[in-house]
Amino acid sequence: MEKTAVKVSLVSIIGNTLLSLFKIIAGVLANSDAMISDAVHSASDILSSIIVIIGVKLSAKESDKDHPYGHERFECVAAVVLAVILLISGLFIGHTAIEKIRSGSEQEFKVPGILALVAAIISIVGKEAMYWYTRFHAVRLDSGALMADAWHHRSDALSSIGALFGIACARMGFPMMDTVAGLVICIFIIKAAYDIFKDAIEKMVDRSCSDEIEKDMVECAIHQDGVLGVDSIQSRVFGNKIYVDIQICADGEMTLTQSHQISRRVHDALENKFEKIKHITVCVKPISQTREK
Repeated sequence: MEKTAVKVSLVSIIGNTLLSLFKIIAGVLANSDAMISDAVHSASDILSSIIVIIGVKLSAKESDKDHPYGHERFECVAAVVLAVILLISGLFIGHTAIEKIRSGSEQEFKVPGILALVAAIISIVGKEAMYWYTRFHAVRLDSGALMADAWHHRSDALSSIGALFGIACARMGFPMMDTVAGLVICIFIIKAAYDIFKDAIEKMVDRSCSDEIEKDMVECAIHQDGVLGVDSIQSRVFGNKIYVDIQICADGEMTLTQSHQISRRVHDALENKFEKIKHITVCVKPISQTREK
């Protein structure tokens, strides 16, 4: 997982570096403020990818004495940082747009050259491709940090669409539409930042698994030889991993060794079926005690 996530982030860094350089050159040569702003937005993605690499590497560290449950939450921290960067980018775009609207001066807007349109189209295609590439690996690895980075690519693609629309309108005699498009883009970016932040926070506060997943775990445990029932089950999501505490019922006349063998079967069955499970505690409750209560 770590190597794949780092590889994806390195691809993002290289792609964003090339795009940022191309867009800043196009913005200057074509006299386009929108393209220059879009280039700055792309440059922020480079920082995002670096944060992802740091977060993934820290979360992949093995458990130690000070962190017996591992370091998975570092990836959530990286996702929170990315959400904040995304929010700041969106607010910056929105603030700039509002200031231009308030000024109401058409002289502030310049007619951009055709190179700016070409740069916007290339940026849209490139950033959308990077979004789907990063999203594919984020879903496959269940990585919140990579998913946050993917949405950062999508926000940049939306920004470039706004830049394309604004540049086209400016060349047709409607320069104010560049600013209006910027406001719309701001809303999309802020919404993406909120979704990423909410998902990361939920993973950091020991949220339980869904009822459907817990039900599947109970079904898996009940079908193991020697299990007479499941008394209780508790789960918690720790980063992108799951911790489970399950209490099964077994014949109270069994020996301790037999009881341990049953609990081991349940442990292994759950761990093999649910790949996200990192740790399972199986407690065996004698069925005779259950009847007495």
